[in-house]
Amino acid sequence: MSKVVINSHKEFEQFLGNRIGESDWILVDQDRINKFADATNDHQWIHVDVERAKEGPFGQTIAHGYLSVSLLPCLWEQIAKVNNLKMMVNYGMDKLKFGKPVLSGQSVRMVVDLQSIADLRGITKVELKFCLEIQGEKKHALDGIATFLYYFEA
Repeated sequence: MSKVVINSHKEFEQFLGNRIGESDWILVDQDRINKFADATNDHQWIHVDVERAKEGPFGQTIAHGYLSVSLLPCLWEQIAKVNNLKMMVNYGMDKLKFGKPVLSGQSVRMVVDLQSIADLRGITKVELKFCLEIQGEKKHALDGIATFLYYFEA
């Protein structure tokens, strides 16, 4: 999948109201889930106890919702390369909804549209409407709006 290259506010504007792109599929396997559990000290059985989870509501372990959220930055980097920056700041997350659990062994990808863009005295504020799709499923794992501030070089 080819990345979109964005070098300026003006180049970002061309995507307003349109799809910027989608990432590659990424596997969410039990090893990834276990490492996330270790990193966050969230070892709830539904995520890490494979045997007990077989008797649970999903018939197997599921990824943490926040594991799914944590994949967004690396998936965004697969979609777009934003150049000529002094820095970029994560500004916020709005309307984040968890639609469907990601089962261990499923793959997900991010799809992004540019919902809004503003020039705040030389700082580019973008609102990216995203969804995290689950391969082979109609319902999304996540939907929301990520807001970033891009400080482009003059």
